[in-house]
Amino acid sequence: MIQIELSREQPWPDRDWTALADVAVRAAVARTPNGELATVPALVEVSVRLTSDEEVHRLNRQYRGKDKPTNVLSFPMVQPDLIETVDQNTDDGELLLGDIVLAYGVCAREAAERDVTFDAHLTHLIVHGTLHLLGYDHLTDDEGDAMEAIERDALGDLGVADPYAIRED
Repeated sequence: MIQIELSREQPWPDRDWTALADVAVRAAVARTPNGELATVPALVEVSVRLTSDEEVHRLNRQYRGKDKPTNVLSFPMVQPDLIETVDQNTDDGELLLGDIVLAYGVCAREAAERDVTFDAHLTHLIVHGTLHLLGYDHLTDDEGDAMEAIERDALGDLGVADPYAIRED
C-alpha cells in the first residue's frame, strides 16, 4: 500500500497537494515492474516536500555538487534490486521508498514557459521523481528513453499531455 507523506513550505500556496502527489506516484509505480507496490500489505511511504528554490538550491549543491536550483530532486532510500522483495525487506511492514523535493519558483516558471498548467507540470515532475526512487535514470540514451516512455504512459493514464512532444507553434 502506498502512502504519501507531504510537507508544504512557503512559498507553496495552501491547498491539498497530497491528492495530486498520490495520483502521480501511483501512476508512475503502476507503469513499472514494481506495480505491485501499490497493493502489497506493507506500507510503502513516499515523502514529498514542497519547498523554496533556495532550499532546493542548497540541497542540490550539498548532495549533487550543482550550485543552482532545480525543479525536482529525488533521494531514494532503497536499493532498486531490493524493491522487488519489499515484503521480505521490512522488519515492521513499512518501507520508506524515498524523498521527492520540489522547488516552487522553478516549477512555476517552467510551467509558464511550457504553456502548461502548474498541476500538469507538477504531476509530471512527481512521476519523474518517483521513477528515480525506483532506480530509473536518464543519464544514458537507453535508460532515458525507457524512463521517458514510462512517464508518457503514466501521464497519459492521468490525461496529462506528453511533456516530451515537440511543439510546433
